[in-house]
Amino acid sequence: MARSDIRFLLGFEPIALNDVDPNQTVLDWLRESMALTGTKEGCAEGDCGACTVVLADVRHGELLYKPVNACIVFLPQLDGRQLITVEHLKGEAGEAHPVQQAMVDHHGSQCGFCTPGFVQALFAFSKQRSASDSLPTRADICNALQGNLCRCTGYRPILAASDALHTGPDDVFDVRKSQTIAALEKLDTTTPLVIQNRGRSYRAPISLEELATAIQEQPTATLLAGSTDVGLWVTKQHRTQDQLIDMTRVPELSRIEKAGDALRIGAACTYQDAHAVIAQAWPDFGELIRRIGGAQVRAMGTIGGNVANGSPIGDTMPALIALGSTILLRRGKQQRRLPLEDFYLDYRKTALQPGEFVVDIDIPTSNLELRCYKISKRLDQDISAVLGAFALAFEADQTVKDLRIAFGGMAAVPKRAINTERAMIGKPWNMATIKAGQAALAKELAPISDMRASASYRLTVAQNLLMKAFIETTAPETATRVLDVS
Repeated sequence: MARSDIRFLLGFEPIALNDVDPNQTVLDWLRESMALTGTKEGCAEGDCGACTVVLADVRHGELLYKPVNACIVFLPQLDGRQLITVEHLKGEAGEAHPVQQAMVDHHGSQCGFCTPGFVQALFAFSKQRSASDSLPTRADICNALQGNLCRCTGYRPILAASDALHTGPDDVFDVRKSQTIAALEKLDTTTPLVIQNRGRSYRAPISLEELATAIQEQPTATLLAGSTDVGLWVTKQHRTQDQLIDMTRVPELSRIEKAGDALRIGAACTYQDAHAVIAQAWPDFGELIRRIGGAQVRAMGTIGGNVANGSPIGDTMPALIALGSTILLRRGKQQRRLPLEDFYLDYRKTALQPGEFVVDIDIPTSNLELRCYKISKRLDQDISAVLGAFALAFEADQTVKDLRIAFGGMAAVPKRAINTERAMIGKPWNMATIKAGQAALAKELAPISDMRASASYRLTVAQNLLMKAFIETTAPETATRVLDVS
């Protein structure tokens, strides 16, 4: 049996909605149906943070809070969650939340348009920290606010308002924590959700078998994970999504686990959930993920979605390809595993067959040392002009034992530089080999020119990134350990 009503908490109030348009965003519903206008529309594409709201889920008996962009989250995605807007932050007696009061005390608002989004981002960050955590650093605060833009204050007073995260009494959410968990657990999230409205459908299966069946029944449906891409198709391109199949309620697709000699990441695992595990194994890859969008995008966006979307500027693919990752594809009961580099056929064209979907990504936990670099005009929240990834292993005498090189942003698909690898494997890891590798790259790569960079710039950067990897692995004291060399 399936149900057709969306059940969630709005603040602390239980809500059940029928007759819902699956394409309606949370932002539009809040402003147009509930008159909760503290949540603003700025960019309608998940970049500015003015629409930031907070979602809370129960995980392992605790509440997990995350900031999200209401402008690109669809209303059915609220099912089983608590939705918190800026209007819900006030205390039992109507007093301002400590984060709000800190913004007042430090003059963190001028025109006020972006202020609710900043407050929500800081509130979510405060809820993600425990009493035993050390005081947040400036870098911690900046990371929490990556997805929020302000045109007035210059950010200094907003950063000063982060003092509210250091001290203060319990807020209304702490006081009502047990009631909130009980109320969320009463919502029926163990039943598949099926919505039919205005010729559009939304399906949220709860098992791999149900998901496989749904996709076979609707092979042209749009598969939905974090909606950080699909949401833009609706809000910016005005494309109607007549059939949506939500993958995020299938438990297996959100798991991160060891699988033999590999780290297995489910296709619906978010960047936020995968970050710490990946950063521990491959620090450069972790830093790369930290720079994917803002905290709101990383809280909803998924590595599987980035991979399956097939965009040549997807940031995770070059690192995954360099590490020798494979993906598991499923159609009905049939499964097959492919090297990720064989998955991409042409621009936005992948090896996915009708009715087939990505189940997981396996990243081998080998002894390869990974270096990856994202080159973009802004450090955070920007699309790559070039992304280079280099996975290396050396013999005892520093001969190149293994080398895998992959680039993104260069051509129609993520590109592995196989000929360059062959020219360098078995050679001494020295300047002569690097120069030979740079010459091989010039012959192998055929970069494009577009609004982000010219072909000649991209080739020069790719060659320089190979040099940077050499310097970092031979004389790290002379290299700047950041992922941006622009």
